[in-house]
Amino acid sequence: MEFTLKEKASKALFSKACDLSFKAIKKDPVKGMEEITALIDKFLMPKSSKENSAKMAIGKIRNEFANPNSKWASFAEDMVNDVDSHILNQFAVTVGYNAFYRGNAIRNKLQEEYDCNIPWTILFDPTSACNLKCLGCWAAEYGYKNNLTYDEMASIVRQANDLGSYFFIMTGGEPLVRKDDIIKLAEEFNDSAFHIFTNGTLIDEEFCKEVRRVGNISFALSIEGSEESTDARRGDGVYQKVMDALSLMKENKLLYGISVCYTSANYKQVTSDEFMEKMVDKGCKIAWFFHYMPVGNDADVSLLPNPSQREYVYKRVREIRSSSSPHNIYTIDFQNDGEYIRGCIAGGKNYFHINSQGDMEPCVFIHYSDSNIREKTILEALQSPLFMAYHRNQPFNDNMLKPCPMLENAGKLTKMVKESNAKSTDLISPENVEDLEAKCRPYAKEWNKEADKLWQERLLEKEKLKEAEKENIKA
Repeated sequence: MEFTLKEKASKALFSKACDLSFKAIKKDPVKGMEEITALIDKFLMPKSSKENSAKMAIGKIRNEFANPNSKWASFAEDMVNDVDSHILNQFAVTVGYNAFYRGNAIRNKLQEEYDCNIPWTILFDPTSACNLKCLGCWAAEYGYKNNLTYDEMASIVRQANDLGSYFFIMTGGEPLVRKDDIIKLAEEFNDSAFHIFTNGTLIDEEFCKEVRRVGNISFALSIEGSEESTDARRGDGVYQKVMDALSLMKENKLLYGISVCYTSANYKQVTSDEFMEKMVDKGCKIAWFFHYMPVGNDADVSLLPNPSQREYVYKRVREIRSSSSPHNIYTIDFQNDGEYIRGCIAGGKNYFHINSQGDMEPCVFIHYSDSNIREKTILEALQSPLFMAYHRNQPFNDNMLKPCPMLENAGKLTKMVKESNAKSTDLISPENVEDLEAKCRPYAKEWNKEADKLWQERLLEKEKLKEAEKENIKA
């Protein structure tokens, strides 16, 4: 959907205001954050009451930034000093203005019009090819001979823009096998942001310079904690290659972070102070934490965290993310942060996944599909039986610590897959959805009691915070 002249002028003003705010942060971080807060209020805060989810998200960011005692002023100072100004401005405009502000307004309107989910972001795999074969990686189940053409990737972005989606995540395979096409795509669609999940081993100086030039690409490098644990999962020497890539990206002032799959074997290591300090020192600004998923016929269920291990990660990631934490990095827990996004975000509610053979899957971890981009448009797929089943059933549980229809709500995924006649997208060894459910059922049963206890504690904590806010208003 083309920008109107008024929108173009507003976006230009926002871009200029961002530049001035970033310069202010360099001089005085606290005062600079006040300017960022004012910027959010003026340009980004949704006006419509129908955009409550966006209001909540932006409001939370605004409140955090307005707190002079939090770490976020220091975090912002690191951002403006460590990241190239062109990249930082592009990120603010494409994600802040285009995706959050303008995009959410378009999405909300279309969701009402079509009565289906419209995603905030789309994940897609440029290729199934990879130079590694990591244990527990969903991509290893696909095979290595599939690719989306450049025209298909451009069509995905173009269709998504028309739906109000401006943020794209690339997974794989290893996306950087397609470096040239990724740069070309980012250049052609410079109103969109592209976030790449990569093993990091193909990052070189020439590529870093191209990324800096186009400005709208960021990264999440996969790592498992220590050298021993990373190499055990990804292959000998991979850890050092990732460290070298992080150093190279830091030198080139790129925007990047890490992606961590936490398991029963590494959960403490990847949330330790030592690990977080090292990643911050390497220039990482974000850390994605993903719960191990037993996807694929050969999945090792022993790597599933037990309830006490998952609770440890749940509390630890929030501690690292808190405004009082000494670690200047933003952490996201894909499985345990359900309360902030109203449970499961798959099926197009906030995102969905397109694999390298064009299958549109509701989730990157759930390999079943009833639609392909070579046969349907994105909007048609979002209205397909499988995606509409997600739309009707979300959230899958009132307890936001049990968001997933596969992992924590046994039987719900099986029902949706069977009723929609969706097929397994695994080319090597198609997995029966009932077999997948059987692997997850014991885990769900064990987690249920712990999740209910934690959720009740969280609800009580929220209630106390509300009461405290009321008292502060009275005072």
